[in-house]
Amino acid sequence: MNKESVEKLARMIARGGVVVFGGAGMSTESGIPDFRSKDGLYAQKFAYPPEVMLSHSFFETHTREFFDFYREKILFCLTKSPNAAHILCAEWENAGLLDAVVTQNIDGLHTAAGSKKVLELHGSVMRNYCRKCGKSYSAEFILNASDVPRCSCGGVVKPDVVLYEEALDEDVLRGTVSAVSAAKTLIIAGTSLTVYPAAAMPQYFGGENLVLINRDITPLDGKADLVFHEKVGEVFSACARAL
Repeated sequence: MNKESVEKLARMIARGGVVVFGGAGMSTESGIPDFRSKDGLYAQKFAYPPEVMLSHSFFETHTREFFDFYREKILFCLTKSPNAAHILCAEWENAGLLDAVVTQNIDGLHTAAGSKKVLELHGSVMRNYCRKCGKSYSAEFILNASDVPRCSCGGVVKPDVVLYEEALDEDVLRGTVSAVSAAKTLIIAGTSLTVYPAAAMPQYFGGENLVLINRDITPLDGKADLVFHEKVGEVFSACARAL
């Protein structure tokens, strides 16, 4: 890891006004694989493609199969803990240096680490609601259901996650645009910037410093002030030592 680049990023963070825009790479160091790598969810073989099984139409027409897949391949994140990247985001927010975290992840690890201002573009497995009466349920309720999880009123309990074919929450979108637009330093971390409309959010950034941290090349690498092709937690930890 380039020491000069780490020190430069540390100075950017120390000036405050930081927003972190994160993707799956923020959680891989917690043991949660991403979707699109060679070892990711989309490289595995199932009865239907994962994109189909995580779609709104599949949820409606194959509800039991949706929950079988969801419990096995998504809710295993409940056994995972925040890593250095999540923990340092919370510490920097508490120190007044980080204004917000925007995440494409649904694992709830930023909140578990102590972050308060978290904009979850794709929702969270931690929130679940009855489609009939609106009653809220925990992720454990979904996990422990033997079949399709149902509310005491009889309605199906749906995870508050954005499935394929569903629109992003308008309030979260507005909050994201506001946070990115106001940022002095935008750190895009652990995302290939290929999932839209989330990947379009960095276009609203007009601040001073654009930083990319991702194992692979992204479409914005050429426009960034700093680029790290390394693990997010390792880069953040090196910055924390340099602060």
